[in-house]
Amino acid sequence: MNNFTFFTEFILLGLSADCHIQTLLFVLFLGIYLLTLMGNLVMILVIIGDSHLHIPMYFFLGHLSFLDICFSSVTMPQMLQNFLSQKKSISVWGCITQSFFFLLSGCAEASLLSAMAYDRYAAVCHPLLYTMVMNRPLCMVMVSAAWVMGFLYSLVNNLFIHKLHFCGSNIISHFCCELPSLFPLSCTDPTANKFLLSGSSGFLGLLTLPLILFSYSRIISAILNIRSSEGQAKAFSTCSSHLTVVLLFYGTALFRYISPASGSVLERVISIQYSVITSLLNPLIYSLKNQEVKAALQRMLRQ
Repeated sequence: MNNFTFFTEFILLGLSADCHIQTLLFVLFLGIYLLTLMGNLVMILVIIGDSHLHIPMYFFLGHLSFLDICFSSVTMPQMLQNFLSQKKSISVWGCITQSFFFLLSGCAEASLLSAMAYDRYAAVCHPLLYTMVMNRPLCMVMVSAAWVMGFLYSLVNNLFIHKLHFCGSNIISHFCCELPSLFPLSCTDPTANKFLLSGSSGFLGLLTLPLILFSYSRIISAILNIRSSEGQAKAFSTCSSHLTVVLLFYGTALFRYISPASGSVLERVISIQYSVITSLLNPLIYSLKNQEVKAALQRMLRQ
């Protein structure tokens, strides 16, 4: 251990080392970040301001928009700063803090998507009992549980990262501080940390995915039993937006955290997909495919 040099900061390689490409990336991601903030903020304001949207589905959607703002804000400001900076550094404590809020936001969003799947199941399969099943206290409990699960998932994994000593190379082959990218820099054995991260991610998947799969299997079965094609289209339209978001988020995030880290460009692209692009697309997906949201937005603009 005496032959190693311990350090107090990391260097983030980002997406490219070319100065001209970095300038283009800065413009691109600044536009993405501003659109993400604007789209999700407008969604929150529309849901709060329109009484027609004060139902469980939009209660969850408002929290999803808030989570998307948090999720993108954890990484995007640092990424934008590094595009224009010669020294693309972040302190060790700053890196661990970013990792904490990154995991918290990601896990909370995964849990919230599971709660939204159950909400769609109640709306399609039990429409007459929907307001009784998805009552206000239950919605509050489900949202609170999503935040608590995110906090515990992040806390457990980041507490154990303090047992690692970082020395030698301090270059992270990534644009942000995700735990899988930190493990290769440790001069102590990170096997236990890798196992904990993979195990807790798998456990999170086991808690949330079965509810999503159950909900959508019952939804599909209920839609197929509807005799009119118009009724089928209406029922499917209420769920297609959420299903699209689930596939975009879960498909990439679970692959990233269950598979071993390699520091490849593909990993960075996958991380951008679930931490940046999904947050941008969520308000677009829910507004463009939702007549109630579009009508509420038109009413707000007229006012």
